[in-house]
Amino acid sequence: MEERINFYEKGYAAMKGLFYIGAYLAKSRIGQPLIDLINFRVSQINGCAYCLDMHAKDLRAMGESEQRLYLLSAWREAPLYTDRERAALAWAEAVTKADVPDEIYSDACREFSEEEMIDLTMAVITINSFNRINIAFRVEAGDYQPGMHAHLIQKN
Repeated sequence: MEERINFYEKGYAAMKGLFYIGAYLAKSRIGQPLIDLINFRVSQINGCAYCLDMHAKDLRAMGESEQRLYLLSAWREAPLYTDRERAALAWAEAVTKADVPDEIYSDACREFSEEEMIDLTMAVITINSFNRINIAFRVEAGDYQPGMHAHLIQKN
């Protein structure tokens, strides 16, 4: 698979809005570990190899266990996730699939404030956007190093 366009290099101006949202979310009360867990799960659903590589490495650098990463696609059956994480994962899956039942919304609202629900939704929208860009332009996975894109977020 050959990369089509290096959007980090060629499309920085177009991507600036997503980087700005990333900078905003980095300060969110949701917390970066949960945002990266959501990013990893949504990337599994979308099949984005670049984002799976990136968020797995970032999560491991933050101290996340291998076991929780391995079982994330089966989080409903695995006893390793908190109620807050479960609510966030269910919300992320539902928003990604554009089917958000009332029960999932209610469960998420028990764990998150209204402001956090907005931030959670923005996190899901943002990773879905990055997944689609990386897949469309065939961004190659494997070379990412934890924190490698921090300068893109810090510029905003």
